Amino acid sequence: MSYIESLRVFVRVMELGSITSGGRDLRLTPAVASKRLKELENHLGVRLFNRTTRSMTATEVGEVFYDEAKAVLLALDHAEARVASFSDAPRGAIRITAPLGVGRRIVAPLVPDFSERYPETEIRMRLSDRKVDMMADGLDIAFFIGEPGDSTMKLRKFADCDRLLCASPEYLSDFGVPKTPDDLLHSQHNCLLLRYPRSPEYFWTLNTDMGPRKLEVRGKYDADDGDVLTDWALSGKGIVNKPRFDVKEYLVSGQLVEVLPATPPLPTIFGCLYPHKKLQDPKIRLFVEHIAKHSKRFFG
Repeated sequence: MSYIESLRVFVRVMELGSITSGGRDLRLTPAVASKRLKELENHLGVRLFNRTTRSMTATEVGEVFYDEAKAVLLALDHAEARVASFSDAPRGAIRITAPLGVGRRIVAPLVPDFSERYPETEIRMRLSDRKVDMMADGLDIAFFIGEPGDSTMKLRKFADCDRLLCASPEYLSDFGVPKTPDDLLHSQHNCLLLRYPRSPEYFWTLNTDMGPRKLEVRGKYDADDGDVLTDWALSGKGIVNKPRFDVKEYLVSGQLVEVLPATPPLPTIFGCLYPHKKLQDPKIRLFVEHIAKHSKRFFG
């Protein structure tokens, strides 16, 4: 299997841009990843990368070989998935991604039970509130809150997900309780925004008696980590737009108070995306079913 392992290292280094990143993704040290690449170059008798002390770029041969190597690995994964369908014991790594809040509070707590039931599987989780490229990052499943948009991936909806606006009692005491959506546009209110390139939260859409209303809200703080926004809201810095499950404990304790409950943000969904071909892989299918079954309690 060493040749196949070397191919996997080569493909991930190509996709992630460095030996360190490619090796880390495969749980290899940079030294081991570098050794695998050298073994592959020696086997092929060509140089796949031009290396300097500061950069590494693929050679023309490396670019050509990447397409073929990736096709080989995809075919191998497909073949292994077909064979695994005849086994009662799914095995291998499941590479998943999820937004920070979803990953920490819904997906991660459900992983140990799955691993105990299927001990020959491995879960490799990557959490980020930024959008990811599933194919480029070599991911099997991408969990999400919201609307996935146009995608060639298979979509599985798990639950409806209510959203709400909330702030701390201290903030509302200092700056006033908004009575209407228009109050959010006043300069005294600070809206805490989840922002990154192509972020959907440059505006909030509220559900009003006249239908959905889009508000171009503003604020002094924004971040690409939803948990940072929650921390700011808890410390009295502003109003935040969050999935209800994400702040439920703070609402119960009184640390956060719902704002404008009559005109809440539009509800969204909790679901996942995965390549159509992955449905043939029993470990992927079983993990998706596991999350579908056990995540419902978070949205009750």
